Amino acid sequence: MIEVKQTAQLSAVFTEKELDIYKSLTGDSNPRYIEKNSEGQLTVPSDLLMGLISNLLGTRLPGRGTNWLKQKLTFPEDAYTGEEITATIEVTSVRPEKNLVNLHSECKTAGGKIVCIGESLVLIKDLLTD
Repeated sequence: MIEVKQTAQLSAVFTEKELDIYKSLTGDSNPRYIEKNSEGQLTVPSDLLMGLISNLLGTRLPGRGTNWLKQKLTFPEDAYTGEEITATIEVTSVRPEKNLVNLHSECKTAGGKIVCIGESLVLIKDLLTD
């Protein structure tokens, strides 16, 4: 049963090789993902951070069969290659009569820097009654 305050987390460390694959797949040639910062790190594209949230929604909470209806995210700080990023989602409301769940989403570095924050609305037919 899905309930308010339930959470799920996933951590990842993105590498330069993964950013190269991302750029190859998407054709994204934004200079922000090519030029290294003073510590020799590349900026992680926001799409990869959103991928962590998508992974959680589709595999952990609510889980398989989740249909992502709405997403609102902001990216207050950059994430960089080599940093551990932890994505967390938390159920904020459940509307079983409509098969809808609202969730808070957040990605933080190991140092506590918020690199992504937002909200999701998902449709979860057949997941409310297990």
